Amino acid sequence: MTGAAFGAMNGLRLGLKETQNMAWSKPRNVQVLNMVTRQGALWANTLGSLALLYSAFGVIIEKTRGAEDDLNTIAAGTMTGMLYKCTGGLRGIARGGLTGLTLTSLYALYNNWEHMKGSLIQQSL
Repeated sequence: MTGAAFGAMNGLRLGLKETQNMAWSKPRNVQVLNMVTRQGALWANTLGSLALLYSAFGVIIEKTRGAEDDLNTIAAGTMTGMLYKCTGGLRGIARGGLTGLTLTSLYALYNNWEHMKGSLIQQSL
């Protein structure tokens, strides 16, 4: 749903930008609508694929390790990025893995911020 909404908004932006020199008419409306549906489907498919890969890796890692923690999240995100960008060669794999690692690490940090802040306060006392 998020991908479709983001894609639709992006498609509206692109459609209006591409047809800015045209008068408001049926052809312009059709072009804008085509861009909205095309971009909405593209982004929904992309984010849906990423979510499926991430979930599958997360379950496999959890069952293999027997633990449910942030390491699973980070590993699943890294592996998702690597697999998603594997068609780009080694450089693409590295970029995808680094992107997945960065995003999931930031999420894990955000998710545990209060816990880490409390631990730092207790250590300083």
